[in-house]
Parts: sequence; C-alpha cells; structure tokens
Amino acid sequence: MNVAEALARARALGLPRSDANVLLSALLDRSRTWLLTHDDAPLDAGQQACWQDWLTRRVDGVPVAYLTGQHEFHGLLLHVTPDVLDPRPDTETLVDWALEVLAGLPPGAAVVDLGTGSGAVALAIRHRQAEAQVSAVDLSPTALAVAQANGERLGLPVRWRLGAWFAPVAGERFDLVVSNPPYIAEGDMHLPALRHEPTLALTSGADGLDAIRQLITDAPAHLHPGGWLLLEHGHDQGPAVAALLQDAGWCGIDQRADLAGHWRCTGAHRPSPERIEYPIPAAVPGFAEQAHPLRHTGPAHKKLQA
Repeated sequence: MNVAEALARARALGLPRSDANVLLSALLDRSRTWLLTHDDAPLDAGQQACWQDWLTRRVDGVPVAYLTGQHEFHGLLLHVTPDVLDPRPDTETLVDWALEVLAGLPPGAAVVDLGTGSGAVALAIRHRQAEAQVSAVDLSPTALAVAQANGERLGLPVRWRLGAWFAPVAGERFDLVVSNPPYIAEGDMHLPALRHEPTLALTSGADGLDAIRQLITDAPAHLHPGGWLLLEHGHDQGPAVAALLQDAGWCGIDQRADLAGHWRCTGAHRPSPERIEYPIPAAVPGFAEQAHPLRHTGPAHKKLQA
C-alpha cells in the first residue's frame, strides 16, 4: 500500500479528506504537502496495520486528536488523551475574551481556569499574557496530569490544582475566572456521537446548566471587586446563562460569538466601587452594539441591551 492507496481507502470509508490527511501525516511524520508530492511512497507493514486500525476507530467516532495524540489550540500543540476533551476551536473564543479583559488590567493579574482538562485555556492565556498569575483546576487526576505535562513540555508555568471548582483555591481571590464547564443536558441526542470523550466533562444535569449555576453562585466570593467571570456554553444556552447572571446580581453582562456566529460565551463582573453600575433589566430584550474599554465592537460582539 502506498500513500495514494491509503488515502483512497479512507475515502472509500467515508472519511473527510481533511481527517485522512491529518491522520496519514501523523502516521508517517510528514507534512500534508509531502503527501501530495509523494503519493507513490510505500507504507511498511507496521504502518499499514496502524492505518487500518486508525481508520476503523475514526469511522467509529474516535476523535482525530485521540488517534494522533495531539491537537493545536490557539497556536499551541497540546498532547491529548481520552482522559480530556478534544479541544474545540470554539473555545478559542473564551481565550480571546480573557486576553481582552487582561489587556485592561494591571500586569500580574490573577486568573483561574476551572475544569481545565488538557490545560488548553490556561496555557493559551499564560502563553499570551506572560505576566498573568494563572491557576488551573480539574476534578480528574488523569486530566490534570495531562494538563501539567502539557505545561511542562511547553515551558508555561501554571499552578495546577486538583479538586472540584473553587474548592482547591478556597480563600483566594482572582481578577478573572474562566471556565469551559460541562454544559450538555443529560440524555441529549448528540451524546452518542461524543461517546469516546469523558462524560464528566460533557454533561451537567437535566438542562446542562448545573455546573454553570454553581459557578455563578460561588464565583463572587473568589473575585476581587470588578473581577470578571467568563463562561463558555452551548450555542443555544446564551439567554439562559445571561438570565442566571442577571438573577444573581452580576453587572455588565456581555457575550461573545464563535467563528460560526453562535452566542458561545457569556460573562459579567462584580460591582466595582470605583465606578457607577447601571441595573440590568428584568428581561433581556435583545442586543445592541455599545462601546466599552474592555470590549471590541466587531461583528462577533454584542452587548446585552440595557
């Protein structure tokens, strides 16, 4: 079997060309450009056996990152295992917003990433904001080990903590709390397609919002006045998350859209004694573009109408 035949076999099984190219590049440790110019290069017996195994598993829904053991996220190449979620491009929206907030804070701001998984969010923030004091928490010992190994390999110092949400950082306060928590409803019709990923990191109660409710409730005790809470959630959960923040008395409720234009992240901040805050209305009537020193006003940003 040569390169062309290997790719043809993937096509015959219905795999997208992009998946096949990524997998074969990883298997042969060659670039995708090399594959195009060496389609007659042979695969040895071991490579052929591995290729067949990877194709079978990919057809069964195993993420590409679990097969190759790596995934690029926000410019960082992360080691990924089935103990952690496969990092999604949508989550880069959360990182971009966190960096935007940090750009308006003094150097050395304290940040905590709750439910860090592979460490993707915490490491991306630390990579772009070298002076930030970044902590990261996860309930899973195996997930935290993956995150810590990624940090060591990338040379990015993060304070890793094992436990549930704020428990490992009890008594500490932060300028920014970020989280990509589990937010899929138990019994959701899409869960079978995600069966190879850790359920602990996917589901959160009947409506998928249990973890987000807890974070909204607990975060104020761990934030400095004016500190921010930024949350990723499902594409259709934005209004519900905004309402939860509003009901809990948070200020400046805001949102960000992902690359597909879906409302992907919602955040707010604690009242700051240095500025006057205006009340959030009892209902969320829609969105309108408004300028803010810590917010961009491009097409991926809309502020909740006050």
